[in-house]
Amino acid sequence: MASAAAVISLSRALISPNSISSFHNNPNLPKLIHNLPSLTSNFTTLSSSKLTICSVAKTTTPEVELQYSSNLSTPATNNSWSEFGSKVSGEWDGFGADFTTEGKPIELPESVVPEAYREWEVRVFDWQTQCPTLADPQNLLLSYKSIKLLPTVGCEADAATIHTTDSKNIGGEQSNKILAFGYQSTGCYVSVWVVGETEIYKVIEVEHCLVDPRDKESRVRVIQIVRFEGSEMKLVKISVFCEQWYGPFRNGDQLGGCAIRDSAFASTAALNASDVAGAWHGSTALASYQSSSIELIQELKGSSIDKIVRDEDDLIGLPRQLWCSLKKDANGVTYAEVGWLLDSDFAISSTCMLSSDCQVKEIAVRNETAATLT
Repeated sequence: MASAAAVISLSRALISPNSISSFHNNPNLPKLIHNLPSLTSNFTTLSSSKLTICSVAKTTTPEVELQYSSNLSTPATNNSWSEFGSKVSGEWDGFGADFTTEGKPIELPESVVPEAYREWEVRVFDWQTQCPTLADPQNLLLSYKSIKLLPTVGCEADAATIHTTDSKNIGGEQSNKILAFGYQSTGCYVSVWVVGETEIYKVIEVEHCLVDPRDKESRVRVIQIVRFEGSEMKLVKISVFCEQWYGPFRNGDQLGGCAIRDSAFASTAALNASDVAGAWHGSTALASYQSSSIELIQELKGSSIDKIVRDEDDLIGLPRQLWCSLKKDANGVTYAEVGWLLDSDFAISSTCMLSSDCQVKEIAVRNETAATLT
């Protein structure tokens, strides 16, 4: 009987890490696509008397191309962007879920949940997701799509259906809604987007992408939706994506489903805020946006050691040892923070500072170790 591990092994063998073109020219690709339904049909989806949500992505060979125009692109002036591009590009698959401002998971709409789950009173909180990502190594251009697949019962190859696709373009003529993009050569980044605006209020999206420094093929993306109205700001929703790298960019047309190495997480235990409260020391890389002439796309630089003190009451604990917070200081500056506790005394975090008029002031990423207050 075929197994998920077999599919992963086979797909890894066929995908050359050296180039995308070698994948397209691989003579074994038609055989893999032809045999995929028989491989996936043997997977069992029953575990501990509960069905596993499983979707399988399309397997047609894609036309690999950038999803943006490079006419207005800015040439990369150093090797850091190229290194970042090599880390962030590829097929990132996993699971995603939405959470309330208290950190409680939000169930998927009943209209997208298979009838079998409703009959058995199985609550579904997680989407299976894809995030095909491609960076131009020569120019400051990045394109990616957050794809949510409809949950299915079983692992039929023809059952996967895209529910929503959220496309993002950084650099070039299509990125007019972005306020800032700070990147690190490790593959981490923070982006800030305007997603809604009227004369009365503005809604922004702060996306934090953190890569496990011990495993470059494992990352999380946490998105904070924040509403600014006058001098007030309010956290509206939190979205979390836990993803792993499955191979070079194929524009979402790649193996997934039951071959995925991760599992649904939304209803698992959340981080105890006390685990990251108190004093920490952080090696900080940052980008400043204080000047109006500053470019929107900036590298996070530096390694200064900062002391961070967190109040437990400000923190929202999330599954997978994640946390986030949104707070405003006496000067009206808002701090949108996300963190990932990787060990009992080691964490990685990112922070975006926003002015009272919703302008980005600073973006920072930190590697942190626990400290003792003195």
